[in-house]
Amino acid sequence: MSEMFRITLPDGSVREVAPGTTPADIAAAIGPGLAKAAIGARVDGELRDITRPFEQDSQLALVTNRDEADALEFARHDYAHILAEAVQQLFPGTQITFGPSTDDGFYYDFAPKDRPFTEEDLPTIEEAMRDIIRADKPLKREVWDRQTLISRWKQQGETFKAEWAAELSGDEPITVYWSGEDWLDMCRGPHLASTGKLDPDAFKLTRVSGAYWRGDQNNAMLSRIYGTGWLNKKQLAEHLTRQEEAAKRDHRRIGAEMDLFHLQSEAQGSVFWHPNGFVLWRALEAYMRRRLDAAGYAEVKTPQLMDARQWEQSGHWGKYRENMFVVPDEIPNAEEEGPILSGKADLMALKPMNCPAHVLIFRQGIKSYRDLPIRMAEFGCCHRNEPHGALHGIMRVRQFTQDDAHIFVREDQLIGEVRDFCELLDSVYRDLGFEDYAVKLALRPEKRFGSDEMWDTAERELREAVLQSNLSNTIKDKFEELPGEGAFYAPKLEFHLTDAIGRTWQVGTIQSDRVLPERLDASYVGDDGERHRPVMLHRAILGTFERFLGILIEHHAGRFPLWLAPVQAVVATIVSDADGYAAEVARRLKAAGLRVETDLRNEKINYKVREHSLAKVPNLLVVGKREAEEGTVALRPLGEGAKQEVLTLDTAIARLVAEATPPDLR
Repeated sequence: MSEMFRITLPDGSVREVAPGTTPADIAAAIGPGLAKAAIGARVDGELRDITRPFEQDSQLALVTNRDEADALEFARHDYAHILAEAVQQLFPGTQITFGPSTDDGFYYDFAPKDRPFTEEDLPTIEEAMRDIIRADKPLKREVWDRQTLISRWKQQGETFKAEWAAELSGDEPITVYWSGEDWLDMCRGPHLASTGKLDPDAFKLTRVSGAYWRGDQNNAMLSRIYGTGWLNKKQLAEHLTRQEEAAKRDHRRIGAEMDLFHLQSEAQGSVFWHPNGFVLWRALEAYMRRRLDAAGYAEVKTPQLMDARQWEQSGHWGKYRENMFVVPDEIPNAEEEGPILSGKADLMALKPMNCPAHVLIFRQGIKSYRDLPIRMAEFGCCHRNEPHGALHGIMRVRQFTQDDAHIFVREDQLIGEVRDFCELLDSVYRDLGFEDYAVKLALRPEKRFGSDEMWDTAERELREAVLQSNLSNTIKDKFEELPGEGAFYAPKLEFHLTDAIGRTWQVGTIQSDRVLPERLDASYVGDDGERHRPVMLHRAILGTFERFLGILIEHHAGRFPLWLAPVQAVVATIVSDADGYAAEVARRLKAAGLRVETDLRNEKINYKVREHSLAKVPNLLVVGKREAEEGTVALRPLGEGAKQEVLTLDTAIARLVAEATPPDLR
């Protein structure tokens, strides 16, 4: 008799099963309700097909639609494959390449036979996909011999798949999945048991774009079809509604409407801030500077360009060089003849982060244990060589300014400093209109510096700091850990904001680093008279100004709190007889510290109101002949349902000044 496998369920119970038994068999043995609900399995933590037999003693957790993250992973993976099958049915001769799931859906890259795909093709492809789903075709996993699979791909003219199969690791089993009896794709899986497990009304193809094979611009251009996929029609409808709202809030669109910034090809990945936009920037920067001053940070400024040897010593050169702008340390040839650069000069690099420079400041002079903690802050301009295709408005740029700081602490100070940082961050987020966020602990990656003991200590300290902090129970209850997501030198706490339409953004972070102080020889003299290494806390609250301002624009849909608004009020006239009084009102408002403009154009007041509302001006002060005679203004706040009030000028100024006071100064 064959040896039995011991399968341990989440409740601790154990079932002994024969080889060939699948998770679906165990679900059926437990009960018909679970057999119907189970769509996949986690076997020893790995997501697997529910029909894949066990290979050894295992831990088993069955996956149902209630396990939404896992269920969506299955569904989106399947939608991608069904997309590829539908395209090849409709457009014979099209080659398939890759089709991964994404955060809200899936995509697949194709090499069309005759022409690139267009948006007009999508409805037809959608219908073909629905036919495949309704056909309830079984999805069957097989392990194939490498050469057999390569030969099949070549016979079918699938040159891209053949190339990829030939380059896979020799030790790696090559798996394929059949859809029914007549279509297969090379894939690691996992997949649902059949196409009919999907809801045919829970997906939508969204757009088409170009994409290079394997992301290399020297390779063939492919057609990429994107889609969004969900577990049911309701989820899809909610997502599409969010997408429509997100389009209205797009920071690039609002940035143009409010004249905040622009981007252009002459400076890929860098932002041209206009006066209105830079007022917003300066208001946020001034607020952050006041908060840091009050929290005991000392502000510094460090060089943009540093010798490559410094980056080698820090470890960034080996781990991060492809994202750095490298500059030869030589004067270019000014003659018409010969190369501009010799190619023999030492190399320098624009800084992609501030931390090594802050260690160099720390190393100036002898530090005592009594000097610690040292909190060193910098609004540091950094550069990272992001691919052109990855750039996105001001959310993903090449030149950016971090609200960066590094705290050098003794071991006994670390938990307290991290706790204080969490509470400072919480206060800042609430001031900026974000009360809902999540804290996540990113744990050690597979490739890392430092010992396991060091990582154990660092992860425990960050965990304890969150639990000891005064963060709300609502925030603490959502605390989660992310295996393998830490930096190569340190675990980190990540802070994920939720915006007005439910999207999440990872912004703040604090990392507990014992590696860089060692590599760059940072030390202090302890109370025993011996040298000790400080722990270096890398921390940011906003992340970068550019990205955070983009998030703020979309969160508030351009309707900023008054203290942040680039233009806080416009004084608009009804008749030209009130021009002089309008100028006096504007002068009084400016003297009170408000950002004010006047609108004296010979236009109807309803036209002015509509125009300034579209420009998202928070307050309109309307004045006519009567207001001029009585020393009043008609104050009209922005927003639906806002009522116009006639106030004395002094009362209006006092109200606006109170509302425009930054939250930390109230």
